[in-house]
Amino acid sequence: MPVFLDTRGKSTLGIGICGRCSRKMSLDDLYPDPNYPGLRVCRDDLDQYDPYRLPARQPEVITLLYPRPDVPLTDGVSAYSTGVWDLSVWDGSLWG
Repeated sequence: MPVFLDTRGKSTLGIGICGRCSRKMSLDDLYPDPNYPGLRVCRDDLDQYDPYRLPARQPEVITLLYPRPDVPLTDGVSAYSTGVWDLSVWDGSLWG
C-alpha cells in the first residue's frame, strides 16, 4: 500500500530516498553526508565527520621549568659499568 508524504509547507515538493536506510521522505529532510560527497541521508543516519580526514593536530609548545644542562655532570665514567666487555672469554652460559 503506498504511503502519502505530506509536502505542504516544505520549500520543495520533491521526494527522495535516504542513502542508508532507504526510507522515503521529503528532500528538505535529506542532508549531504560529510564523509561521502553526493550521498543524501536523513537526520538519523547523518554521521559525524571522519576524524582521519581532518588535518593533523599541531604540536603543543611545552617548555620545562628547570631544563637539564647541556654539559655532563660526571667525567664520563659510569658507576655501573666496569668498562668494555670482552666477549672472547664468554663461554656461552648465562649463570657461570
